[in-house]
Amino acid sequence: MKSRFFNLMIVSFLGLLLTGCGYNDFQRLDEQTKSAWSEVLNQYQRRADLVPNIVATVKGEAAFEQDTLTKVVEARAKATSIQVTPETLNDPAAFSKFQAAQGELGSALSRLMVVSERYPDLKANQGFRDLRVQLEGTENRITVARNRYIQTVQEYNVLARSFPNNLTAMVFGYQVKPNFTVANEAQISTPPVVDFNKK
Repeated sequence: MKSRFFNLMIVSFLGLLLTGCGYNDFQRLDEQTKSAWSEVLNQYQRRADLVPNIVATVKGEAAFEQDTLTKVVEARAKATSIQVTPETLNDPAAFSKFQAAQGELGSALSRLMVVSERYPDLKANQGFRDLRVQLEGTENRITVARNRYIQTVQEYNVLARSFPNNLTAMVFGYQVKPNFTVANEAQISTPPVVDFNKK
């Protein structure tokens, strides 16, 4: 009876100790980042699923820059070929590779949308307009999902770097998680040049 009581006291003490050192906070925030990341993947998958429909519609309506369509298809294939697991969140190299592939797909789709503006028949096609609206909605959802992920990773990383929680992180192997960034930071930092004299 005494040993049982003693064991209960040890378990209670350890529970209080782990709670006080942020262990439970690490558990909570780690799960939140995984959940937020799953939503990001969900929206990326939605975009990847739309691409074949967009390409098929564009092909059917306009015989134009085949190179643009080929790049979209290749970018989609590359983006969906990367295996993403929960461990990706703790691997900066794999995370960066995935982010680069998704950025390439987004860039290819943007070029396709710009090029398609030159074709009146395509712009007037109801199917293409519907797909375009869906794609724009998907891009907005991706932005929202990424923002949520950025916020949860920020909260997690602040916990992981703060004293004394950094000691808990070191003991239990909780590493700082990589966050989203832009590949062309210098380029997008440059203000665009607007010249109305160009024809």
